[in-house]
Amino acid sequence: MDKFFDNIWVLRATAFILAILLFFYVKAELTDKNETTTSNNQVDIITDVPLEAYYDSENFIVTGLPETVDVTIEGPMQLVLQTKFKKDFKVFVDLRNLLIGEHRVTIQHENFSDKLKVTINPEVVDVVIEEKVSQEFKVEPEINSRSLADGYIIRSMSVEPSKVTITGAKSVIESISNVKATVSPPKEIKESFTQEANVRVLDGNLNRLDVSVEPQTVKVTVEVEEYSRRVPLTLKQTGAPPQGVVIHQLETDTKSVVLYGPKSIIDLLKSLVVEFDVSQVNRSGNFEVNLKLPKGATRINPDKIVVRANVSMTPTQSTETAVDETTSENPNNADGANDVNEDENHKINQ
Repeated sequence: MDKFFDNIWVLRATAFILAILLFFYVKAELTDKNETTTSNNQVDIITDVPLEAYYDSENFIVTGLPETVDVTIEGPMQLVLQTKFKKDFKVFVDLRNLLIGEHRVTIQHENFSDKLKVTINPEVVDVVIEEKVSQEFKVEPEINSRSLADGYIIRSMSVEPSKVTITGAKSVIESISNVKATVSPPKEIKESFTQEANVRVLDGNLNRLDVSVEPQTVKVTVEVEEYSRRVPLTLKQTGAPPQGVVIHQLETDTKSVVLYGPKSIIDLLKSLVVEFDVSQVNRSGNFEVNLKLPKGATRINPDKIVVRANVSMTPTQSTETAVDETTSENPNNADGANDVNEDENHKINQ
C-alpha cells in the first residue's frame, strides 16, 4: 500500500482530481453568491427624460438632438425607486468645444448613485452645429376662396405687420420659399373682415420648417365685394311708330353698364341689349327707359337710361298737328291747353 502512494504518477493523479473538485466547489459558491446579489436588484426604465444640450445658443443652432431619451437603471430596489420618483439627475450632451459642422456625440449623465448601472437609449446622437441667422420676410396672406358666397370676390388682402423676423440655422433660412398667414373664416362670406392667423414658414416643397418667428401671429384683413363687370350697351328698336311718324335716330349717352352677380354668369354676357319700343313715340325728345336685369345677375348700375329720339312727321301728320295746335289756342278748350303743356320727357318701361 505504501508502495502504491509512493508512486509519482499516483500522487499526480490524486492532486489533479482534488484540484478539479476544488474548482467546481469554488465556482458553485460564487454562482450562489451572484444569484443572491442579483435577486436583490431592481431594473426599471425611465421614459421621456428631457435631454439638455450645452452650447452657445446665442450664435449657433443645433439640429439632430432628440428632445427626450429613455434611461434604464439597475441596482438595489430602494435606490432604483428613489431615483425614479425624485428625478434629480441630468442627461445631457456637451457641445461647447465643438466647431460648426457634423458631429457624433455621446449622451452623458450625472447625479446617479454609484451603486446604479445606468444605460441611455440612444447612447450616441448625430448633430449638426450651424450658424444662427435672423432675417426679415414678407408675409403672404392666404384664404380658401371656397369660403366666399356665390357672386362675391376678394378685392384685396393685407397683413399687419407685413413682415416678420425669422431666426434659424443658416441652411434652413436659405431654404425658405413661402411665409404665409392663412385665415379660415366661416363659409358664405359676403363682407370684409379681419382675423388673426399663425405665420407658417415653408420650403419649396411646402414642408414646414423648424424656425423661430417673431411675431408668431399677424392680423389679416380681407376686403370682399360683389363680383361685377362693365359691359357695352346696345339699343334695339322694337315696335312700329304711330302713323305719320318717322324715326330718324335713337341714341343714349350711356355707352355701358356694370352688371353684378356670379362670375360664371356675368362673364358670359358680352353686351346688354336694351329694347326701345317706338310705338308710343310721336315727337322728338328724351325718354327714360328702365333696364331689364339679365337672368342670373343680381343688380345693374345704372338701372335706367335716357334715350333721345329724333323723329319727323309726314305732311298729313303735320296738318293734323297744326289743327291741334290751333284748337289749343282756343281759351274755351281746357283739354287742348293741357296737351300743349305736356312734358316732352316720357317714361318707357322695358
